[in-house]
Amino acid sequence: MAQTIKILAFAGSARLESFNKKLVKFAAEGAKSAGVEVTNLDFLDYPMPLFNEDLEAKAGLPESVLQFKALLKSHQGFLIACPEYNGSITPLLKNAIDWASRPEPDESPMSLHCFKGKTAALLATSPGGLGGMRGLVHVRSILEGIGVTVIPDQKAIPGAYQAFDEAGQLKDEKLAMAVRDIAKKLAEVTTKLNG
Repeated sequence: MAQTIKILAFAGSARLESFNKKLVKFAAEGAKSAGVEVTNLDFLDYPMPLFNEDLEAKAGLPESVLQFKALLKSHQGFLIACPEYNGSITPLLKNAIDWASRPEPDESPMSLHCFKGKTAALLATSPGGLGGMRGLVHVRSILEGIGVTVIPDQKAIPGAYQAFDEAGQLKDEKLAMAVRDIAKKLAEVTTKLNG
């Protein structure tokens, strides 16, 4: 019996009204249409302290980090919407990646078990004219550097204040189709690599 392919969908933002949370939730429907299971994660549910090796040495990995790592391990692909802060990755997302890259007691020091061999697709939206495109370059580089296969297709949507309707749906049908197609492609690639 073939395994169920699971995609973990999340935004690199904890803000309640985050445009990127809306975007990744919308995109997840595209992945579901390709027949995979999608889990939506909100970093508000996994508060992590700022990464600090002294804290880790003293108390081990925080419970929220262990829970996040368990989710990463139990999913084969990641659908990520990334806000852009000053042309780069958000501190929240970088901190979560840094914590998750730390080994648990039963893992080898550089195993990166919850990242290696996984796939990811990247999206972004921003009120600005570039839509978060500059930040995606850094997110892609970080993920690829720790063993994640990031599909080439990505989308950055400018003018976020006008891009969504009240229900959180993208107003522009061409953009909506492009976003869904990226999520669908992630699902298809992940399925093939884990088939």
